[in-house]
Amino acid sequence: MIITVDETSSTNTLLKEMNAPHGTAVMAIRQTAGRGQRGNTWESEPGKNVTLSIILRPESLPAADQFVISMIVAVATARLVSDYLKIAQEDKKVTVKWPNDIYVGEKKISGILIENAISSGAVASSIIGIGLNVNQVKFLSDAPNPISLANITGCEYDVSEVAERLVEKILNLYDETILAGKIPELEQTYRSLLYRRTGIYQWREAETGRVFKAEIHGIDPFGRLMLKEDLKATPTAYAFKEVVYL
Repeated sequence: MIITVDETSSTNTLLKEMNAPHGTAVMAIRQTAGRGQRGNTWESEPGKNVTLSIILRPESLPAADQFVISMIVAVATARLVSDYLKIAQEDKKVTVKWPNDIYVGEKKISGILIENAISSGAVASSIIGIGLNVNQVKFLSDAPNPISLANITGCEYDVSEVAERLVEKILNLYDETILAGKIPELEQTYRSLLYRRTGIYQWREAETGRVFKAEIHGIDPFGRLMLKEDLKATPTAYAFKEVVYL
């Protein structure tokens, strides 16, 4: 079920206040203080894009496995974007920029912000905010590389329909993964979708400022990015915000 509101400061905050059941989603036509990762704001022209939050309430997901939620949402969103591009006969590469930004080529089409509540060592609830650029064609913020479905295909879309399909994909993949016990299959799919998953690229350590070259070796069970430098035999694990793509 998607509840649509004309305006709210943040769909994540609104959904948190509602104490809603599993699978409830809230979408705003206008979001005045939408949040992105790293404390950034999310630019969205009113009525042009999907700006929604959905709540998941796992029954027995250990806190140590909470990155599973991030993988579910990222994979579902990437698949949705791929579906629309295929319909428009656009042969574009859709990837997940760790941990959960969705890219088309070198441009960002979707951002995801997840807030997990932990109780007794397990994930009690997960509120996932998703911004997906749909019909907006001009971006005025200083975000470096935004793009929308309309930018790519030249088509205009029913934003409500896109939102409904997105929520359906998330809930279906949640059932297929957590309820059916297919987390290893999800992990394999997530790794296959990673942005720059092959090749050696430059990175920067956030704390030290050190710039280095490495390849993505994988994701560890805690959702940390494993990077393997040229001359190092073992990969190094980096948590979110500890390393930056260059």
